[in-house]
Amino acid sequence: MQFPLTIPIGGMQLPLHAVLEAAAFFTGFRYYLHLRRKQGDVFSSESRMFIIIGAIFGALLGSRIVGALEQPELWWQSANPLLYLYANKTVLGGFLGGIAGVELAKKRMGERRASGDLFVFPMILALCIGRLGCFSMGVYEETYGLPTQMPTGMNLGDGQLRHPVALYEILFLLLLWVLLRNVQQTTLLANGALFKLFMVLYLVFRFQLDFIKPHYSYPIGLSAIQICSLLGLLYYAPFIVQPKKLLQPRYART
Repeated sequence: MQFPLTIPIGGMQLPLHAVLEAAAFFTGFRYYLHLRRKQGDVFSSESRMFIIIGAIFGALLGSRIVGALEQPELWWQSANPLLYLYANKTVLGGFLGGIAGVELAKKRMGERRASGDLFVFPMILALCIGRLGCFSMGVYEETYGLPTQMPTGMNLGDGQLRHPVALYEILFLLLLWVLLRNVQQTTLLANGALFKLFMVLYLVFRFQLDFIKPHYSYPIGLSAIQICSLLGLLYYAPFIVQPKKLLQPRYART
């Protein structure tokens, strides 16, 4: 397998990553629209639009800031810090920024109800497709793992056997999909609980995953992704400490 993987179109070689990244957004959004039609929505179309706009702008900003902070020295030394900020992005920063953007949008609307459950499975689907794109880049994008002698090690383009962390994440996401679907069908969850469960489990996974990825370590010995994961878990701490809050009130008292 020759990295990065490309698709020949005419006399050009189109990066597979670009194709899959576009497919991730398109497929995830179409799946969200399907679920909204099938399950209904407690929010009006206008309110949901404002929530999505808040999520998009928050995700764009959060993904760039956390992406740039993954290598702060390169950011500070860059000839064009704004261009460096724009060129770097990370999914975890997008999630956390998106949450902040949604909360700001809901505060502006005077809305206190949770709004994330409808996004959970579309996000998982989009992430799986997007991570295939990351894998297709091999070591030519910073989504590869450290060298390893484990049977899962793969040559991602530099002649070394490395952890294919993008594939690990896809496997985790598929298992998470099955777990969350089972919980959704067997447990009386409070509104918004499905999204909270997804975020907590994903934050724990990303914190662990960075131990087998090359990264810049801050003085506390953790990467930007790991620090943001801990901050995200701190945000959800009330539900981690008291998981009954994730249940419908009547069910939680039984």
